[in-house]
Amino acid sequence: MSGRSTELGRLAEEFWAWRIATQPDSFDDVTRVERPAGWLPDWSLDAIVERHRVLAWFTQRHSDLKTRAEPVATRVDVALLGSALARVHWELDLLSDWRRNPCFYLDQALVPLYNLLLQPPPWPEMRGQEILALLSNVPDILEAARLNLRGHAAAPFARYALLLLNTADGALRTAMTALVPFLPTAQTQRLAAATRVAQHSLVSFREWLRKHLPTFEAPISAGPEAFRYFLHRVALLPYSMRQLLDMGRQEYARTAAAEVVLRHRHRELPEPPFLADTARQIERQRTDEQDIRAFLRREGIIDLPDDLRHYRNAPLTAYQEPLTWLGVPHYIASARRPGDDAVRYLRPPGADLPYFQRVEAYDPRVGVVHEGVHAWQSALSWRHPEPLRRYYYDSAANEGIAFHVEELTLQAGLFDDAPASTLFMMNAMRLRALRMEVDISLAVGELTLEEAAARLVEQVPLDPGTAWEEAVFFAGHPGQGLSYLTGKVQIQGLLADTAQSQGKEFKLDSFLGRVWREGNVPLALQRWELLGDRSHLNAAERWGGDRSASTIGLAGIVEE
Repeated sequence: MSGRSTELGRLAEEFWAWRIATQPDSFDDVTRVERPAGWLPDWSLDAIVERHRVLAWFTQRHSDLKTRAEPVATRVDVALLGSALARVHWELDLLSDWRRNPCFYLDQALVPLYNLLLQPPPWPEMRGQEILALLSNVPDILEAARLNLRGHAAAPFARYALLLLNTADGALRTAMTALVPFLPTAQTQRLAAATRVAQHSLVSFREWLRKHLPTFEAPISAGPEAFRYFLHRVALLPYSMRQLLDMGRQEYARTAAAEVVLRHRHRELPEPPFLADTARQIERQRTDEQDIRAFLRREGIIDLPDDLRHYRNAPLTAYQEPLTWLGVPHYIASARRPGDDAVRYLRPPGADLPYFQRVEAYDPRVGVVHEGVHAWQSALSWRHPEPLRRYYYDSAANEGIAFHVEELTLQAGLFDDAPASTLFMMNAMRLRALRMEVDISLAVGELTLEEAAARLVEQVPLDPGTAWEEAVFFAGHPGQGLSYLTGKVQIQGLLADTAQSQGKEFKLDSFLGRVWREGNVPLALQRWELLGDRSHLNAAERWGGDRSASTIGLAGIVEE
């Protein structure tokens, strides 16, 4: 690591090699990593015990680092590594999805395979071998699930897992059958047998869940104390839970009122027509992506390098489509493949598409200013000279950047020619604000999955399928839903304070170029490094201090 201590650099390198091999998979695309050759997921009890041992070893080495005399940049890196270690502790000991959530094991069994299916052609022989190995490993993952969940699982998660498992084995068979033409003959013969074994394991796990469902009594909530740890030790957020709730409610009122005014203004607006077909949407999106990059440069918002990779659309393939319930159909590549274009896979345009895909079917620019920003920002961070800053730590910085750009481009006039898209952007802002309260309420046990999904349907409105998907994901990954708004608010505050500090020397494109390059670093740390202002990190440490377990639920979170 250039300019950093050898001890810190060695610790970071060792930690991230371990983390890439051991972090859990999930529905989210931003968190994906490229696994080492020959990797297989292992969630046996022995593997979990070993994770605890190694985490304790890394944590001790991290606490032994001497940083008082080091420059701020080095101290920021030490704090950044501390955030990563705190996330592992949160996952293993506080959230404990491996003990409580049957959906977690569907992710560990099948998402690694799905991620390989999202990589664009051609299909090298090695990828086919990895598919076969992952299919053959499904029984081991689901056997570990039986042992780890027994007596600990939460019934709401189990019911949703059963809903997915009702069609999972058939979906897997359909996907693998469609994959056959892309693999060598020797692999296709093994593929059918490996698929049957995996299918049998999925069916067996489904029956086991049904049998044991009456015994599952764990809450879906991580609880207020555990959630505070995440907010302030992992995400390094400078806000109390009460402040976050107030922030979300104020933003919801602001965006809902703005949407009412816009809908009144455009009350005669006809429904926009969808693009003719997938080919036309792909062609239009390719042009839009280039035009938006030019717009960002022309307006002095951010100047993306000409050699920075692109964000593309492609048709959803027959081997991907049956498994899209496993994750966002988006190939985001990795730090090992920084030049690969990011690819979002599409279904044909139509009114039956889910919330976000529906608007992209008539205006692809809406997807570019969020998912495209993720693609560009991640590629910029992969070029960072400090390896420690190339990895994902928490969603608030990454999602905050994308959400900030949505509002920034709206203000800059990108959508002035598209009132329907402007209306959608405002509605999506309202959704992100509502996610704040839904996320917190699920995390502290104030909402059930059914209530959370119903609120998203009624108050956005989301389609029921997307609403359920979001409710289950936020319950299993507390803190992700609130990351969009908290990240955006932090960026806006940092922008205003930097402009005030730099005066006439301030340039928006330089500021955002730095924020995007540092886009994996929690914004409290970015503020410290950029402005020498440690107040947000101090606040996170204050809110993350020891708390009495007597404060339970939203009703008790008044005087934090």
